[in-house]
Amino acid sequence: MFTYPEVGATRDGDPPAGYRHLRRRTRLNGVPYTVAAEALMTWRGHTRLGLRPLTTAPRVAPGVTVTARLGPLAAPCRVIWVVEEATRTGFGYGTLHGHPVSGEESFLLELGDDGALWFTVTSFSRPHAWYARLAGPILPLLQHTFARLYGRGLHE
Repeated sequence: MFTYPEVGATRDGDPPAGYRHLRRRTRLNGVPYTVAAEALMTWRGHTRLGLRPLTTAPRVAPGVTVTARLGPLAAPCRVIWVVEEATRTGFGYGTLHGHPVSGEESFLLELGDDGALWFTVTSFSRPHAWYARLAGPILPLLQHTFARLYGRGLHE
């Protein structure tokens, strides 16, 4: 069961009110689109970021559950939507019970007409667990840091 009612809002691009919003767009240089897309869709972006994802499938697909672990923290999510096109690849997942925050996050690769490869992380969230509420301004700082670093994990 998701921990928030606005399931799928990252796909539409209109984040709901009442949450912290994050959108980080980064140009990826020196990595082919196909390499980055395969890394994204096989959880390597998570792994290379230092997270230990436990998944119900080796590849991203709607309904797949992933629990990203970082030290003692576990963050369970379920994939809501997936796009795999010639110039766009990505997915969005939502938080499940046991996740420190409540909300949704999406990861999208887009190949521009000029050949530039862009990676965008979009999320909306609010603290869910007591320790996430206690973290105060540290939590958004961590989320921004992870969003910035995630693109690095898409390189081979």
